Amino acid sequence: MSALKRYFLPALLIFVMGTAVGLTMDGLFSDDTYEQLQKLEDAYILINRQYVEEVDPAEMTEQAIQAMLKELDPHSSYIDTRSMTKVQADYQGSFGGIGIWFEVPANDTTVVTSTIPDGPSEAAGLLPGDRIIAVNDSSIIGLTSLDIQNLIMGPVGTDVDVTVVRRRVTDSINFSITRAKIPLYSIDSSYMLDDQTGFLRIGRFAMTTHQEFVEKVSELKAQGMKRLIIDLRGNPGGIKQTAVMVADEMLGGTGVIVSTEGRVERENEVDQITAGGILTEESVMILVDESSASGSEILAGALQDHDRAMIVGRRTFGKGLVQRPFQMRDGSVIQMTVARYFMPSGRLIQTPYADGDLEDYYRDKFEDMEQATYNPAEYLSEIPDSLKFKTANGRDVFGGGGVMPDRVIAPDSTSALSAPIVQNSIARGYAFLFMRNLFDIQGEELRSRWVEDQDGFLSQFKVDPAMWQDYLQFAQNEGLTIGEGEDSFSMDEVNQARSTMETIIKARMAQRLFRSEAWYPVFNQMDPVIEEAMLLWSEANSINSLGN
Repeated sequence: MSALKRYFLPALLIFVMGTAVGLTMDGLFSDDTYEQLQKLEDAYILINRQYVEEVDPAEMTEQAIQAMLKELDPHSSYIDTRSMTKVQADYQGSFGGIGIWFEVPANDTTVVTSTIPDGPSEAAGLLPGDRIIAVNDSSIIGLTSLDIQNLIMGPVGTDVDVTVVRRRVTDSINFSITRAKIPLYSIDSSYMLDDQTGFLRIGRFAMTTHQEFVEKVSELKAQGMKRLIIDLRGNPGGIKQTAVMVADEMLGGTGVIVSTEGRVERENEVDQITAGGILTEESVMILVDESSASGSEILAGALQDHDRAMIVGRRTFGKGLVQRPFQMRDGSVIQMTVARYFMPSGRLIQTPYADGDLEDYYRDKFEDMEQATYNPAEYLSEIPDSLKFKTANGRDVFGGGGVMPDRVIAPDSTSALSAPIVQNSIARGYAFLFMRNLFDIQGEELRSRWVEDQDGFLSQFKVDPAMWQDYLQFAQNEGLTIGEGEDSFSMDEVNQARSTMETIIKARMAQRLFRSEAWYPVFNQMDPVIEEAMLLWSEANSINSLGN
């Protein structure tokens, strides 16, 4: 699985398309390499025969493989036979998941990074940012991503109990979630922001992403779209070739989209621009953040290098390594880095690493991300000349750690969304729980009124005073404290946050009525990144004019 080994491991599905390893010794190794292999064999036999206690040969072999991979890079990994059996069963449809992406930061608790739209976890109430501490009453602290994935996955229709801790919530929260076959739609939402601006959010790059992209762009153009915002925030990547195909739809003329270079000749590939793209004239802006990785970086980096899009947001994750799965004799898989990929300018966006040292890798990565976000001018001034490159038309771009946006937008602590009461309410899921409760009581009535009129709902529906009071009462019953004491919020804070919370309530209702894609047209109205991006079209048009 081409995933970020510990920090950014998708927890849904692994596509195994690899090379079976059947190695013979004749002519394969140099004399020195063969001598070292014999030494390893001698040590294995010695331990197996002479150690004071009986050892498990299989366990010892797997530990040796993992130790060797640890010396390579942060993204090479080993998947044992048991795990691969479950992965293959899931791919064939007999196993299901709960519909989350999660990460396992070094020395930290498993964090839900996002929930799959309309998936079991979203329906149950899991939220991005929740920290999973137990599965089926068993602690998962200290387990690997694959171990956690194996606990969560199981036959479709069966239940799994998940315990989470949530920011600003004192007690842990238990969820019973029914496993399901997870549909991997890759475009979360597409709609018109105004009469000329389209919005399209790509959640990941899957087999169907290119086809989805063409269909959605065609629909937006039919509605009068002249310019497009592509939201790649939180997109962890996926299938490289689909990212290349999406980029190709926006690039005209000739040139390179991305190239890969490895030690083995077959890993050296160059993806070229082809004629006939569906979106080669319209202005494009791409939103990225520190969770945009791999395929997202290919798309953003290629369009930036060709001066075809303005990149807005925060520096991307910085994964420029290509993994390929190699199946071993027993069915286990070594997911090994075989190449690096380079942007059209020649830059490598992989974050530097020393062998497979994950702790240093992530510490340095996050320190650089913070500097790039809050002090971008200073950050760029310290980049050495060897990591400075030029776009097709001479603009400066940078390698050595993610795609640096053309315009950095740092988190805004003064925005309405950053108000403590809003953050507390989002963290505790009050609006989500309130809407789930409301639909249990009034769902039939609400659906009969709105479900056939999404446009009307978006333009006409408002949270009336009665619903607002019902929400406040519900939130207080769930733990919101309004008053003067510690951990309480004053009525002034409540009133100041009312408009923001009413928008979130409406977005949750839209989600219930029209599927999760309807969340974005409502919530994006107060997304500070989109608000600022909409003010940058003059600059974006100037960049786009260079690439056309």
